[in-house]
Amino acid sequence: MSFALNRRAIAFALIAATLLICAAWLVDITRTAPPPSPDQVRAGYRSSEAQLLDRHGEVVQSLRMDLSGRRLQWTPLSQISPALVSAVIAAEDHRFREHRGVDVRAVIGALRDRLRGQARRGASTITMQLAAQLDTSLSSRRERRDLLQKLRQMRAARAIERSWSKDQILEAYLNLAGFRGESQGIAAAASALFGKHADGLTDAEARTLVALLPSPAASATVVAQRSCAIAGLSGDACDAQRRVALQALSRTPTAISGDDLAPHLARRLLRKPGEQVISTLDARTQRLALHALRAQLASLQNERVRDGAAVVVDNASGDVLAYVGSAGPASRAGQVDGARALRQAGSTLKPFLYSLAIEHRWLTAASLLDDAPVALEAGPGLYLPQNYEHDFKGLVSVRTALAGSLNIPAVRTLLLSGVDRFRERLHDLGYVGGLTESGEFYGYSLALGSAEVSLLEQVNAYRTLANGGRWSPLRLQPDSRAPVMRAVISPQAAWIVEDILADRGARAVTFDLEGPLSTPYRAAVKTGTSKNLRDNWCVGSTARYTVGVWVGNFEGDAMRTVSGITGAAPAWRDIFDELERGDAAAPQPPAGLVHQPLRYAGNIEPPREEWFIAGTETALIAPATQTAQRARLVSPAKGSFIALDPDIPLDRQHVALRAEPASAQLRLRMDGRAIGSAAQPRLWTPLPGAHRLELVDAAGRPLDRVDFSVRSP
Repeated sequence: MSFALNRRAIAFALIAATLLICAAWLVDITRTAPPPSPDQVRAGYRSSEAQLLDRHGEVVQSLRMDLSGRRLQWTPLSQISPALVSAVIAAEDHRFREHRGVDVRAVIGALRDRLRGQARRGASTITMQLAAQLDTSLSSRRERRDLLQKLRQMRAARAIERSWSKDQILEAYLNLAGFRGESQGIAAAASALFGKHADGLTDAEARTLVALLPSPAASATVVAQRSCAIAGLSGDACDAQRRVALQALSRTPTAISGDDLAPHLARRLLRKPGEQVISTLDARTQRLALHALRAQLASLQNERVRDGAAVVVDNASGDVLAYVGSAGPASRAGQVDGARALRQAGSTLKPFLYSLAIEHRWLTAASLLDDAPVALEAGPGLYLPQNYEHDFKGLVSVRTALAGSLNIPAVRTLLLSGVDRFRERLHDLGYVGGLTESGEFYGYSLALGSAEVSLLEQVNAYRTLANGGRWSPLRLQPDSRAPVMRAVISPQAAWIVEDILADRGARAVTFDLEGPLSTPYRAAVKTGTSKNLRDNWCVGSTARYTVGVWVGNFEGDAMRTVSGITGAAPAWRDIFDELERGDAAAPQPPAGLVHQPLRYAGNIEPPREEWFIAGTETALIAPATQTAQRARLVSPAKGSFIALDPDIPLDRQHVALRAEPASAQLRLRMDGRAIGSAAQPRLWTPLPGAHRLELVDAAGRPLDRVDFSVRSP
């Protein structure tokens, strides 16, 4: 009897030992690493997008940086629609709030179904699915996990439940879950399928997204039917739910409206997935500039205008408040950054030329310049500048010439300053991207904007005028330090030029008194149009802001009859009207200026009050008398090449020989032979070859000479 008991005791001990060993083995093989904390999971999450934020923290642009999957910024549970939270619990784990990671009743039901050979129900809880998201070894590439994986997943879920709250589990699960296609996480799915943030999802939209969780790649029909089943819908209610699902699944994924305001600047500043970079942009100002430019470009489509760019800058800090690199709805090259692209400047460089002449006291705002035909040597040929309207105004003041954007007076001013000196001034103002050649390369056309410049350079140069001639770099990212200003233009010259650019009366010689440049607030503004109508500019400042707008075509083809006034200026005005609502601050003149009455002899221009640098003021301006003028030859021009026309008889072809001032006391001499008085223009029949025309006084002393050539047919 005792022997039998001993045998049973030994057998029992062996069975118990075996069970303990199996239990220990099971514990060992189902062991998983301790789960990370919610903070660790969130810290390790990386969005596939980088985000550009405005100065207040608002997202103005999201940029895809990781192409392996689309994940947006982590979304807190408080920013997820309650409809979605309810739907996912109802569909995926309806006892989620009750169990501790493993739904025992669901597991028993699944085992019973397996034994009966019935369709197997799922027993995975939301916590178990999260465990698989956090540890890829707990997920299976096959349709179903094996028993060991399932046991390890259960154990991991229990560990998560011991240290995580239910809300933390839900939040992590919805941010890590895979949805349709490349969308990972609720933020990416809501954006791709419905174009909205997760907190704005409706009940029908939430059911559609939850219906994707069991099988994200399922057909649209299956997903639509599953979305009805989640809420037990039938009849008309199910039909409405199906329509929402089918429409969403056929939609082309797009960015959420409002997150696509500054793609060009984002490409410049963003570098890696998940980062958030704060910029100097102001979202409201960015939207304002973008909408104003889009509206203007839409109105210009019939004028063959497709592209545009706009920049808004705070004068005091240099912070860029708006950066629109491209906005044309018909653009063929929308990836081009029009704020940085180099384009021909047109007349927009004239203010800096006149400020140079005024600063050096070569001219005042009252000085007279001759708006009359001029021919200048330019290498082997001649440079013949023309005004925009192809007419000539005669004697005009510097104020009228600059405000009216007259070309020939600008070229005459460049003759005073010198091309190299003007080029260096432009370089000091920050025109460095395209102004890479010597002054000799650009020649006299530099006065009319033959150099290539960027919109950012333009805006900062005009900001310099508004800041009294002080320059500092523009800023695209916040900086608590005050900008370090560098004096480039004297404050007195800057003030006078700003005053001219704000003078609508002086502008009337070329432009209408009313129009986009005639603002109800003080704004110093200049337009420009490049050769062959390829570029339109409008750049100007108030005391607080500088705004620049460019329109044209990135491919370089010409626009139709569009000027700076009709092309870029309307958008410039729309932007400024919003920026300067209320009373615009009035700038105060610097010391060293005199403001006094001025009149012109012969009423060349009406009397007015004029600004002068102290020491250059005058009350009366009169043209120089002819006797005070240096005698010179004005036709033909120095270095000119004259080609004979083979279709016109030689005796019908003539070259005008003309001197200024015309005087009977002066004589003309061609190739050393006297040909008559200089009292009036003489018509000379050209002969092939090189020639020298001289102007001599009564004693035969040469006063001027011109070398030119005549080419035979």
